[in-house]
Amino acid sequence: MVQAILFDFWGTLAEAGEWSPLKQARNILEIRMPFSEYVLKLERVLMTQKFDSLSEAFKAVCAEFAIKPEAWKIEKLIGMWNKSWMLAKPYDETIEVLEALKKEFTLVLISNTDNISLPKVLDKFNLEKYFEKKFLSFELGLIKTDKKFLELILKKLNLTPEDCLLVGDSLESDIAAAEAAGIKAALVDRKNTREYANKIKNLKELKELLW
Repeated sequence: MVQAILFDFWGTLAEAGEWSPLKQARNILEIRMPFSEYVLKLERVLMTQKFDSLSEAFKAVCAEFAIKPEAWKIEKLIGMWNKSWMLAKPYDETIEVLEALKKEFTLVLISNTDNISLPKVLDKFNLEKYFEKKFLSFELGLIKTDKKFLELILKKLNLTPEDCLLVGDSLESDIAAAEAAGIKAALVDRKNTREYANKIKNLKELKELLW
């Protein structure tokens, strides 16, 4: 029986203010490797440590990809990234659903994120109050696809995989990670373009998987 619901943030609970910041960063930096390989590499450098500024963060990304950190590229990345979190907002049903679920389940926030953007969005919309715990990649030094990420969460919360449901919008970062850990998963597919057994189009449909 599900006791805890592990929620991804971006694309699950909230939408970014910019179209696919990760894809935009790839285009700005002119990175040609396959997207799945690029995302993994970028998240490991950008989202598993704390930076004092986005400038420092993107210079580290350039170093990781052996790209010259040209000033105009760094400025363009910073502008896009800032716009993305500044214009970010919860999906229409997010707060209503979290309010209802919090009464019956332990809600946990999990996310691959830098240390600058997501904390500001949580604060802006007063979202942190809905979660018993939060596990963010920059604090753990791990991303969700690292085996130890979900193992650590289960240990910290004293839960078994059977006690949890993971809700996310990425087949790679969320669903595959959950399945590898033996945790039931629900795919949020708002555009209804992908196939998965436990698929929902919005968070209100979660009740069909929980009760």
